[in-house]
Amino acid sequence: MAKDPLAEAGLHFDELNKLRVLDPEVGQKTTELKEECKEFVDKIGQFQKIVGGLIELVDELAKEAETEKMKAIGARNLLKSVAKQREAQQMQLQALIAEKTMQLERQALR
Repeated sequence: MAKDPLAEAGLHFDELNKLRVLDPEVGQKTTELKEECKEFVDKIGQFQKIVGGLIELVDELAKEAETEKMKAIGARNLLKSVAKQREAQQMQLQALIAEKTMQLERQALR
């Protein structure tokens, strides 16, 4: 089979019979690759949007968890404070009972 002298020179005819420097098969593969790359970039963009939304959601949950944690710490400290106040009040009442008991004993001895 005779070799095409134009093909040997790197020149080709496309489907519209226009003279091209690039082999039509290579041109088609290049176009396909370009389309695949565009699809890939679009998918990466969608992925970034999804991940961005997920990060925002996790940040919001972290803030809510921190708020609840601080509320729990505040409630625990308040409970400790109330317990200490009751303990102090109990000690005052015990001292008052002891004082009244001593007064009663003194009056009973008279």
